[in-house]
Amino acid sequence: MAQYVSKPVNEQGLIDWSEDEDRIWHDLVARQLDLVKDRACKEYLRGLELLNLPIDRAPQLIEINDVLKRETGWQVEPVPALIDFDRFFALLAARKFPVATFLRSREEFDYLQEPDFFHEIFGHCAMLTDPDFAQFTQHYGQLGYQADSKERVYLARLYWFTVEFGLVEQNGDLKIYGGGILSSPGETLYALDDERPLRQAFNVDNVLRTPYRIDIMQPTYFVLDDIRQLYELKQQNLSQDVARAMESGYFLHFLNQRT
Repeated sequence: MAQYVSKPVNEQGLIDWSEDEDRIWHDLVARQLDLVKDRACKEYLRGLELLNLPIDRAPQLIEINDVLKRETGWQVEPVPALIDFDRFFALLAARKFPVATFLRSREEFDYLQEPDFFHEIFGHCAMLTDPDFAQFTQHYGQLGYQADSKERVYLARLYWFTVEFGLVEQNGDLKIYGGGILSSPGETLYALDDERPLRQAFNVDNVLRTPYRIDIMQPTYFVLDDIRQLYELKQQNLSQDVARAMESGYFLHFLNQRT
C-alpha cells in the first residue's frame, strides 16, 4: 500500500504545491544537479537543458508536456501513488509517462521505495526527449500490455536494468541514464565510483535472467555501448527473448528440484 497520496490536478492542469513542497523540490534538485553534471550521459544532460526545470519551485506538468510533445511526442500523465501493471503498460504504449503527483517527506529525503514526483520528473523525463530512448520505452509498453503475468516478471527486469538503473559508455567513461540512479544521490555515487557492484556489458539474455531487489543498492549494472542500442532492441523480437529466458528459468528450477 502507498503511504503517500497524489495531489489533485485542477481544470487548468495545475498542481497546488505548498511552500514546503517547493522547498523540498529545491533542496532535492540543488543537491542532485551537482552530482549528475559529470556523471549523467549526454542525452540526459541535453534533455535536462531542454526541460529547463525550475529550481525554486516544483514544476507543473504542462511545462514538462510542452517540451516532451515538441521533442518526441510524449506526455506525462498524473496518476495515484501506485497503479496496476495494465494501466502502466497502456500508458507507455500510448507515449504517456505516469507521474505520481506527490513529493517525498523530509524524513525520506534520501530514499523511498515509491516513485515520487522528483524521481519521475528529474530522473526520467530528460531521457524522454531522446528519440531512441523514447521509442524503446513506447515499444516496451506495447510488449508489456500484451504480455501475461509470467512474461511481465521478465519484462520488469528489462525495465529495471535499463530505464531505472542503466549505464552507458561514452567516450571511454561510464555514464548514467537510468532514472532510478539519477534521482538518488547515494546510488549516483555508488553506481560509478564504488568497487563493489558488478558492471557487465549489456546482453538482453543476461538481463532477462537477472532478478533484482528494490531495497538495496544494486549489486549488478548493465552497460550499453550506446543509447542507440535501446532502439536496436526495439527492432529485435523481444517476445522471443522473454520466451527463451522463461524456458531457461523453468529448466533451472527443474534441475534444482531434482538435486
